[in-house]
Amino acid sequence: MRTGSTGQVLTAPAPSVRLLRGLVTGSPDPTLSEHMNRWGGLPGRRGRGLDVLEELRASGLQGRGGAWFPVSTKWEAVARRSARRPVVVANCAEGEPGSRKDSLLTTCAPHLVLDGLVLAASALGARRAFVYAPASSLPAVLSACDERNAWGLERLPIDVVESPSAFLAGQESAVVNALNGRQPAVPSFTGVVTIRERGVAGRPTLVQNAETLAHVALIGRFGAQWYREVGTEECPGTMLMTVNRAGGAFVVEVGLGDRLLEGCGLDVDEVMSSHGVLLGGYGGGWVTPNDFRELVALEGQVRRVGATLGTGVVAVLPRHVCPLAEMADVVRYMQGEGAGQCGPCVFGLAEIATRLEGLAYHGRGGGHAVQRILEICNTIEGRGACRHPDGVIRFVRSGLGVFGQEAGLHQRHGPCDRVGAARVLPIPTQATIRRVMAHP
Repeated sequence: MRTGSTGQVLTAPAPSVRLLRGLVTGSPDPTLSEHMNRWGGLPGRRGRGLDVLEELRASGLQGRGGAWFPVSTKWEAVARRSARRPVVVANCAEGEPGSRKDSLLTTCAPHLVLDGLVLAASALGARRAFVYAPASSLPAVLSACDERNAWGLERLPIDVVESPSAFLAGQESAVVNALNGRQPAVPSFTGVVTIRERGVAGRPTLVQNAETLAHVALIGRFGAQWYREVGTEECPGTMLMTVNRAGGAFVVEVGLGDRLLEGCGLDVDEVMSSHGVLLGGYGGGWVTPNDFRELVALEGQVRRVGATLGTGVVAVLPRHVCPLAEMADVVRYMQGEGAGQCGPCVFGLAEIATRLEGLAYHGRGGGHAVQRILEICNTIEGRGACRHPDGVIRFVRSGLGVFGQEAGLHQRHGPCDRVGAARVLPIPTQATIRRVMAHP
């Protein structure tokens, strides 16, 4: 137990239930009073930046935006440049179609995300903060900011900016480009200078995913030792995962190191009778039912079977759909979502999508169709201006491996009778990119 800034005693939640404690999907937006009753005030938010960084370092928290980078390392890189008035950003864009975790947090627990943002600003000496979120999350975030201002809770301005409905809109350099007024919001070419040196308005900038900031808010309250009560020594804590299946999607909280099958609330028969399971979203990888049954929620283990935990997306592909058609539709979507800044995005992904569509829908390409697709993957891998093409390549390579028997049947006999089945993998309607709602 710890005492909060408002004087009440804070009781740490049970180890296995953290971010989702007390949340009910579809319930009205929580008020600040309800948030305070659930979590208490936020300790260490004024004048204790060094303590926050030390707790963060001791906690071992890794970013939940997909890269699994140590959070304290990012913060320390910005802190070294604090004299230049850093900027902090809560990245709630969630461009990954199969993910719902950040939207759940911003609509059902916005104050937890804002608490983490405020702690980051305090620790780094930031003079300005942003929440970068899609249109669907804006009402809850704006209402939460208004409440906090009415309570006199914040001393720094928090601007709320609408993120575009695009897959790459949440990539951190794309976030900075959007906040700097560049349209559309696309990643920058990899360079020597990072956004932690020169980001929004040329200032050192921390861009942190919404789930990561929610974890920061709890570490700020209950400390690193409490945070490490769940997970492993190298990968402590919990993570949110969005489970997609034929009946819809739901969000669960899984302890790192726990078995994915049970943690995701999936039935072993459902998994074992599927084509396979996608981990990490559309930049992730496919695994066989047998592999998934044994996997635990650790990035290192998942990478050994050619996938990634990424943004916490899990998708079970049932037998009544055509896996090649599902893949082809996703790759065509991902090709359309590229930044258009390099040959691998403009030409390479387009050719892969066309050849996959030919194999899935027409049985074209003969006995060498799969081999040719893999050759194209080898040609463009590592050559993109950002990592978008490499993520698609992982998706394609792993899928052709897991669905090799299906691919062989398509090559020999043409498309199967399941190509017309309703899709399981979500693909959003292409949306017009819009810009900016600001909160004064």
